[in-house]
Amino acid sequence: MSDYKVLHTSADEFGDIFVLDDGHFRVLSFGDNDEQSKMDKTEPFVPQHTYVQAMLCALMAKQPKSVVILGLGGGALVHALRHYDAAIKITAVELREQVIHAAKRFFQLPIGKKLTVIHQNANHFLKAGDFKKCDMLFVDIYSEKGVDPTLLSAEFTEQCYLGLKADGILVLNCWKEHRNNTTLLSHLQMHFSHIHACLTGGGNWVVFATNQSQGLAAMSNKANQQTLSQSLDINIPRVLTRFEPWQ
Repeated sequence: MSDYKVLHTSADEFGDIFVLDDGHFRVLSFGDNDEQSKMDKTEPFVPQHTYVQAMLCALMAKQPKSVVILGLGGGALVHALRHYDAAIKITAVELREQVIHAAKRFFQLPIGKKLTVIHQNANHFLKAGDFKKCDMLFVDIYSEKGVDPTLLSAEFTEQCYLGLKADGILVLNCWKEHRNNTTLLSHLQMHFSHIHACLTGGGNWVVFATNQSQGLAAMSNKANQQTLSQSLDINIPRVLTRFEPWQ
């Protein structure tokens, strides 16, 4: 990332925060060679990372009216969802207040009545339960060290389940190594009857869990993939080449 200039630096109890820019792209980073979020400044609504593109594939299984995002970052999911359907009510929960400031100042976060940004630990947010059950829950909690171990716990999985409507969908962004994590799979199977996953080109393992009987099957439909590709301006068939049940 030597071509990038440092626009902003800050720090908190969890570490450093950098905002980088090369003239075309803007990057949120927590350390050397780390990209927490990346944005095309001319098209902020087009997600640049394949794991974000994969997470958004859940939109083929359900048309959400309400979404909760755990882990704001630079707001890539917020941008894409707002572009997809401006009527979706979005609640984004972020642990680090400095990250929220960076998203608003440097990443064109689409502030409005349909977006609520909460500065809170995601686990505490779920346990408190001070929110209406949502249609879709996206979990994208990372530090410069990788996946937050909290999201791999049985308690966290249960709290996510309790935060969803009966036909809601949980979307987890993990590392590819987690596809061999039978403990995580068993936690999910305790609450969800249908679990699929895909391996992205960037090395992420994105998991989709729901109790819908037909929902996830819709994600394999080529016509649905083409329609979502046009809506999001990304190549969905390329993202979902390894989409299959996780069992």
